[in-house]
This record gives sequence, structure tokens and C-alpha cells, in this order.
Amino acid sequence: MKAIICQKYGPPEVLKTVTLPKPVPKDDEVLVKIMATAINSADVRIRGLKVKGIMKLVMRMVIGFTKPRKPILGTVFSGRVEAVGSKVTHFKIGENVFGMTGLKFGTNAEYIVINEKANITLAPMNATHEESAAIIFGGQSAIYFLEKAGIAKKSNIKVLIYGATGSVGTAAVQIAQSHNADITAVCSTRGIAFIEKLGVNKVLFYDQGEFEEHTSKYDIVFDAVGKASKKKCRSLLEKDGVFKTVEGMEVASEARSQLEKLKELFEMEQYDATIDKVFPMDQVIEAHRYVEQGRKKGNVVLLIG
Repeated sequence: MKAIICQKYGPPEVLKTVTLPKPVPKDDEVLVKIMATAINSADVRIRGLKVKGIMKLVMRMVIGFTKPRKPILGTVFSGRVEAVGSKVTHFKIGENVFGMTGLKFGTNAEYIVINEKANITLAPMNATHEESAAIIFGGQSAIYFLEKAGIAKKSNIKVLIYGATGSVGTAAVQIAQSHNADITAVCSTRGIAFIEKLGVNKVLFYDQGEFEEHTSKYDIVFDAVGKASKKKCRSLLEKDGVFKTVEGMEVASEARSQLEKLKELFEMEQYDATIDKVFPMDQVIEAHRYVEQGRKKGNVVLLIG
């Protein structure tokens, strides 16, 4: 099978396409033919070891000191079940599935084996593989942080989302909408058409100083890109408000229930994949360069199959 490996930490050029043996599923595993994955901010940070302070040491300890111990990066996938182990009962050959491997990585390849009880489920019936791959990373992250912040505690909860046009940000907007939240989005003026398409009419443009001048109070302030001033974010909280950020020690945990929620919302046409660009597998370096610019709107998909 073809696979993209990360030979060492560094710029996008450290990525290389190689040929490896196709994995064989164990009794409780599913072999998935990957059709699409996504390149997100986490992929870029891991490949380039682009983290600050103590987190750089933590990442080296967890992922590898001089290079990733698991050289095939990528955390999300959409594909088709090609084979199942003898004890697998949840999935059948030919079914379309999607899921997330987390720190096990491995989705930048034509095939992957994954335990049937892991973070994998049937893909939305009305979704293409590109769409299924696009909704996972941002969707699961947004669900985790917003639920931890108490998004379901009350109706018309006031939520401010900083970085509302990225993968996690667009997902957070839509998850908050599913809870009938009163949403204020923060983005650059480049994102106005994109954010309005998502149905948000309260928008602050950080490149015009509107966020720094803002004084309204919110039940939840969520920094979906990890670039906002923490002091400023906390100043916008109600007395019992909650601030969450993707930049910090708290790491979003993934669960199959989150995938099921995304599948349900997508099938009900209440969730959009928000795909910015689609790259073929042989343009993975270009895909990483594009994401690294920090200006993508929504998600960047990498076609595998």
C-alpha cells in the first residue's frame, strides 16, 4: 500500500510517500480501505513540532523525541470496510465507515486496521468520503470542549467563538447552533462571507480591533484556534461563565458517541462539512503548506483512494 511517512520533525518536505505491506486485521479488528483523510492544524503542529514551552517536551515524550515513533501521521479517515476479523460483529465488508485514531495516527495511508470498538462508526448515509473525513476532527473537538463548558445547561446560552472559520471553529458554530445558542463569531474580514453562510449574524472582526474593544458578557468563550488573549477572553465571561481553548494542557478526548452525533446532524442536514480545498495524495506537501498558512476556511481534505 502507499503511505505517507514523516521521517523527522520539520517543514512539509520531510513527508515522503513510500510503499508498505497492507496490514492484516486481528480477530477483533477491521481493515479499512481509506478513501479520504483531512489535514488539520494538529497534523501541522505534530509534523513540525510547532508547540510552545513545556508542551514541546511533552509532545516529544508522547510522540517521539527526534521523529514520530509512528511515522504514518493522520488522525481521521473515511473509507470502506475491506475485511473483518473473525470476532468482529459491528461491521460488515463493503460498509462505509469513518473515524478517528487519535495519537495512534496512521490515516495517511491507503489502508488501516482498527479495533471495532474504537472510535469508528458507519459514515453518514448522505455524505461523500470527502465530507465524512472533513467533519471528524473539528466536530469531535468542538463537541468535547463545548460539552465540557456546559453548552447544554440552559437554553439561549450565550457563546462567543474565537477563530470561527477554522476546522474547529466552524464545527463549534454548528454544534452551538444545534443547542439553540446565541452565537457571536470572531474572525477576520476575509471570513465574512463564509461565516454568514453558516447563519451567524453576530460577527466581530479581530483585524479591525472589534474583539479587543468588545465588552459584552458570555456564558461560554471558546478559543477554537488558541490565538486569542486569555486575559481578554476571561474578561468577557459572565460571573459563572466558562472559558475553553484548544491551546493548553487540556486535550479533547474522542468517543464514538461524538461520531454518532455528527452523523445524526449531517444526515438531518443540520451540519455542513465546510470543505475549503481538496488535495490528491501526491500533493500532501502542498496541503501541509496551505494549512500551515493559517488562513484556511473550514477543512482541507486529502484524497487517498
